[in-house]
Amino acid sequence: MESTEIRPIARFSCDLKEKFGAPRQAGIVPELEGRVIFEPEYRDPEALRGIEGFSHLWLIWQFSENLRQDWSPTVRPPRLGGNRRLGVFATRSPFRPNALGLSCVRLLGIEQDGELGAVLRIGGADLMDGTPIFDVKPYVPYADAHPEALSGFAPDPGATLDLDFPPELEARVPEEKRAALRGVLANDPRPRYHSDPERIYGLRFGEQNVKFTVAGQRLTVVAVEP
Repeated sequence: MESTEIRPIARFSCDLKEKFGAPRQAGIVPELEGRVIFEPEYRDPEALRGIEGFSHLWLIWQFSENLRQDWSPTVRPPRLGGNRRLGVFATRSPFRPNALGLSCVRLLGIEQDGELGAVLRIGGADLMDGTPIFDVKPYVPYADAHPEALSGFAPDPGATLDLDFPPELEARVPEEKRAALRGVLANDPRPRYHSDPERIYGLRFGEQNVKFTVAGQRLTVVAVEP
């Protein structure tokens, strides 16, 4: 079989230290910020000339936590409760032959770092910290946006949860990161088929471990620990 080797051109840096808690799609939590940090050989500033003229970008990246040697033609989408199988190419499942992801994100700005070179500030990504990025491309609305498109079994992002976040616990989170954390929690980090109101979940966010329970449509934060 013909094969092609591709190497990461960058890595993603953000407060989501594991895949649990990462938004299911890009754009769902616009407050969630991150950075695209290019690998040393791709830090030539000329490679980004003109990128500031675009408000959104496509990121092509790797589901680095889901690499496997084999693949299955069908998967169980969490959106359908994990009870129904669909074709892998009819879903956005991370369990794909080449484990590639595609995300449309907002370009918030370009930072010049003395050690890292030009760094892209990104909003609304669905990537975890350390994710390898294979390419960055500009998003062009007249070519990439199709308002009439059908969304199959995922017609909307789903209902958000009501949050009960005690002020004394929220105060342990840096103020500039609270809105992003609230967005991540409100979009229900749990697998769609989980429904145990007694279970305590832990979400690594930045330097904190945020523990919570979910009963019905209410998520309650019970601890914020280092």
